[in-house]
Amino acid sequence: MNQKEKFFSRQSAPERSARMVENICGCKWSLTVYKLLAHQINRPGEMVRKVEGLSTKVLNECLRRNIEYGIIERTAFNEVPPRVEYRLTPFGEKFIHILAELEKLQAEMGPP
Repeated sequence: MNQKEKFFSRQSAPERSARMVENICGCKWSLTVYKLLAHQINRPGEMVRKVEGLSTKVLNECLRRNIEYGIIERTAFNEVPPRVEYRLTPFGEKFIHILAELEKLQAEMGPP
């Protein structure tokens, strides 16, 4: 009885990155926040004013989640009144590029 050589082993999804994509894309505000940052709207108060339906609480949760994954970074300025700004990290720029590619794939698939 001949056993055939196995060339490939079972492949599973990369756990950390798959979980990150699920959590970020599962948040309905993350993509909106990325658009705001792309348009140089990087202060939380301005973000809330520019997007109808976005509350400060939900924005803070979204920003915190993105900071945990290293997509966005927070800069606090030592001023009175306090000033905080957010921006994409280099990793975040790569992540946004991947999301843009997913949007292209969605467009190719056409309407459901």
